[in-house]
Amino acid sequence: MTQLHDPTSRSFASDNYAGIHPEVLQAIADANGGHQVSYGEDAYTARLQEVMRQHFGERAEAFPVFNGTGANVLSLQSMLPRWGAVVCSEHAHIDRDENAAPERIAGLKLLTVAAPDGKLTPAAIDTQAWGWGDEHRAQPLAVSITQSTELGTVYTPDEVRAITEHAHARGMTVHMDGARLANAAASLGVPLRAFTTDAGVDLVSFGGTKNGLMYGEAVVVLSPEASTGLRFLRKMDMQLSSKMRFASAQLLALLEGDLWLRSAQHANAMAERLRTAIDTLPGITVTQPTQANAVFAILPAGVADRVRESFRFYDWDAARGEVRWMCAFDTTESDVDAFVAAIRAALDQHGPVAPSPG
Repeated sequence: MTQLHDPTSRSFASDNYAGIHPEVLQAIADANGGHQVSYGEDAYTARLQEVMRQHFGERAEAFPVFNGTGANVLSLQSMLPRWGAVVCSEHAHIDRDENAAPERIAGLKLLTVAAPDGKLTPAAIDTQAWGWGDEHRAQPLAVSITQSTELGTVYTPDEVRAITEHAHARGMTVHMDGARLANAAASLGVPLRAFTTDAGVDLVSFGGTKNGLMYGEAVVVLSPEASTGLRFLRKMDMQLSSKMRFASAQLLALLEGDLWLRSAQHANAMAERLRTAIDTLPGITVTQPTQANAVFAILPAGVADRVRESFRFYDWDAARGEVRWMCAFDTTESDVDAFVAAIRAALDQHGPVAPSPG
């Protein structure tokens, strides 16, 4: 096959743009050859259960799936009856970026609340957690939080525990969308279980694709009593891989050693390098703390489009000129420096920036 892209190209649009980590690619090759039983009855998936329990505790059970949307839909579907509702942030991926899959496929209702920094609080949850027993209202029976959040912020273990204790006291279960779970752990400097199992979370969507996998996430059940029917739902929702050994082998490559942590630490460090550099540039307002591998900023009008002539990235809020820049496991210091140089050049073309009012 002819290579159809420039392997030296880089962007700051999404950590999904990155390729496969070489150690993960090797794991796929190592799992190849010969025959293994399909649909999860293979040696790699069995080993994955052992490794997941090392990270998340003895009750943990992992269900590999194809993608993050599938992991979230399956998790929530297994946690709720048909009349159930999920309280989540207004920025939550399950609400904004999954094309209503939780509602259309899982058949549940999402109840969003304001979260200026992307993080829910017990008080914020209570703005939607009410109306139990009212047949006219979808019943708020679960909370979903994202770690790290869609705004690049990170919940501390204490913040997660405050949410789980609040939710459990109201008869609600707690799901964590962990598409960037490794980045959060790297930021906090704690084990994965510190803000999941030990903090009272019931189910986790464990992310791998954004941290160097070719494909593959996992639903990790931490509280078996909080989830029903996952084994059947995974097939119904078309998330059961016949050659599951290759999904499990990738997750093993991440989790048997420290690849998950090394990759996340590197991505976070590159985001911090980017943040430090742009803090010195005039006319740019950083809108969120840089706690994981994302940087959010407001640029003067027209600057973003000039930078996009060299580097691709997305608008977050086009109306106010806010953009999102993501770093990945393969982002290099020279990538960041070249990107900052492109931003600086675009600002110079833009001309002097008016001082802020006041």
